[in-house]
Order: sequence, then C-alpha cells, then structure tokens
Amino acid sequence: MHIYGKILLVLGLLLISAPSHAQETTVSTVHYTTTPKLNRLLFEVSTSTKHRAFVMDKPSRLVIDITDAKLKRALAQPDPAHPLFAQVRTGVRNNDDLRVVIDLKVAINTKHFSLTTDNSDSHRLIVDLSNHKPLSIAPEPVAKAAKPSLVAASPAQIDAPQPLPAAKQTRSNNIIVAIDAGHGGNDPGARGPNGTLEKQVTFAIAKKLATLINTQVGMRAIMVRKGDEYVSLRDRVQLARMAKANLFISIHADAFQDVNVKGASVYTLSTSGATDEAARWLADSENASDLVGVKLNDKDEDVASLLLDLSQAATLEASVNVANHVLKSFDDVAQLHKDAVQKAGFIVLKSPDMPSILVETAFISNPSEERNLLNSHYQTRMANAIFKGVRNYFKQVSPIDTKMAALKP
Repeated sequence: MHIYGKILLVLGLLLISAPSHAQETTVSTVHYTTTPKLNRLLFEVSTSTKHRAFVMDKPSRLVIDITDAKLKRALAQPDPAHPLFAQVRTGVRNNDDLRVVIDLKVAINTKHFSLTTDNSDSHRLIVDLSNHKPLSIAPEPVAKAAKPSLVAASPAQIDAPQPLPAAKQTRSNNIIVAIDAGHGGNDPGARGPNGTLEKQVTFAIAKKLATLINTQVGMRAIMVRKGDEYVSLRDRVQLARMAKANLFISIHADAFQDVNVKGASVYTLSTSGATDEAARWLADSENASDLVGVKLNDKDEDVASLLLDLSQAATLEASVNVANHVLKSFDDVAQLHKDAVQKAGFIVLKSPDMPSILVETAFISNPSEERNLLNSHYQTRMANAIFKGVRNYFKQVSPIDTKMAALKP
C-alpha cells in the first residue's frame, strides 16, 4: 500500500476508536421571576442539558441536577423579599454533575404546586414551580433542632445530603465537631483476617467520641453517618459544611498488604501528594470509596483538582495543628505507625474552609489490632485520645464567637 494510503488508514482508525465525550454544559447565571401563581428559575446555559428537578422537605428545598455541567461563576442570590426562594447553593455531584439547591421559605405541598422544566431553547433551562392557588406568604416555623441521634439506623442508600442542624451565630455558640465514621452501608471498607468490617469499628469509635464531645461545655458533636448507611465522600464534606462545623474528623481502620503493618496515624491533606508508598496506597483506597465497586482511574487528576481547591493556607495549617494535638494524645493508647502527621489526597480532607483530619485508628489487617478494634475498652481509649487532642487544640485556638472562647481566662 502506498505510504499516504497507510497514513490515511491509520488516521481513520484513530478517529473511529477515539472515545466520544459529551459536550460539557456551562451555567453562567440564573434569573428569578415570580407572579401570584408562578415562581420561575431561568438558567442561562451553553448547550442543551440532561437534567432533573425535584422538591425535598425538612427543610423545604428545590433540587436541580444538571448532568456534566459546571458553573461559569457563582450564582446570584434571590432577592431577600422573594416570596418563595430563600437562598441558592451549589455543589458537585458524581464528580461531573452540577447540583443546585434552592432553599424555600414555605413547605411545598404537591396538591398546591406543580414542578415543570423546559430546555427546548438550548441556551435556557427553565424550572417552574406553579401554584395551583395564589401563594400566601408565611415562613415556615423554625423547628427546634433535635439532638443528634447516636442510634444506628437500618441500612439505606442516601440520594442527597440532608442538612445537619446548624447553630445560630452568637457569642454563646458551641464549637461544632463533625465526626465521620468511615464507610457504611454497601461500602464495608477494609476487612480483618477474622472478618471484622471497618465500617463497624469506625462507627463504634465515632459514637464514643461523640458522647465525649457532647459532655464538654462549649462543644457539640454531629455524626455525619448516623447508622449503617452509605454516604458519598463529597456528601460527607458537604453535610459538615452545611452544619457549619469548626472541625471535621474522619475515623478509619484501614488495611495493608503486609499483615505485620500496625499502628495509628493521623492525616491531613497534602499539597505535594502522598508522603510515602503506604500513604499513596491508602489514599487510592479511600478515594475509590466514592464510587462503590468501581475503581477510579483518574486518582491523580482528582487529587490535583482537590489541591487546587484548597485556596486557604490557613485551613491546612489549622488541620496540621489539630492533627499534631491528636497524635500526641495517642502516646498512652496505641503504637504509632508514623510519629509525624501524614499527608495524602483523601477526598474528605478537601474542604477549603474547614480544618479536617483523618484518623487511622489501627490496621484492621493486623490480627492483634483487629482484636483491639473489637474491644469496647480499646474503642473507648481511642475515642478518649482523639477527644483529648481536639479539646487541647480548641483550648488554644477557639473561634471568638464561641462559648469556649468566652470561658477562656
């Protein structure tokens, strides 16, 4: 075959085999309009979109998911006098999709409202909440926040993060600590030689830690996972931020190929990648949990994007500070795997404005440490050590609008 013919054949094969990528939608802005019987959101978009919209309650909110989309800029907030829309917030879902949540001022009853969407114009996505009768404006009464439950619930699949109760911003604020028990539901985490599941021991330690924090004047714990349920890694962070948490603690008990590896470790987010081979292995393992049963092939890019999101150096500094306090408190409880704070690209450490640490309480793959993790007394000692470190940190560094700051001499 002539050389040019071969070149054309190769180019043709490459074009045929090249993967096709759906065009990403850019959402540039949103407009809010209202009439006595219609409340409309008009999104300006770059192309036709695959989307869905639905209403959720407790609290009442409108949720719009746009597939393979991103924001060009932050969306404008509705006018404070708008009769229905209170505020808008956005987040990333399933790595590529955009979720828009509009908090509503009144409860939506399907008998009185209908929800429709229209994307017939490829540059506009219209979402209408139509009132079957004129809307009588009366804000929902604010329910008294219930104490966080520490009782395990039945296994469930969470479709969307439910807001955790947040404290009012007053001088008497409690410091809010979000406690994330690793894994859960159909994501069991690591498994010990005798079949112990990581999700079970992390939840047990997390509950004990929450109890200790709730006994400390000026502090309050919130359990991110309230039972044996699956919560995606990004939703865990979002739930904590929605609760205005001052600190996020993720509790794990991971595994390694070598069953002789043992000891506790404390991690913060790394700005230069994992610090050693074990840290890289663990980071890959934890990040893969975001898609249960699916191995992620773009871990390096994902971690890189998280690091780019970390715009506030003060948050990372605070994370390292609290991690050092926790690490020191382990002296009388557990052997340390590494005697310095470790750094890796765990997704749950990604928040740019909330200090976050991940505690590896032990290696569940080590037979002796597996036995320890099942022991209630050891779980209590581990929870006490984490609590001691966190309390010591906040005794030194308390937000000025909190009760602990007011109690300082």
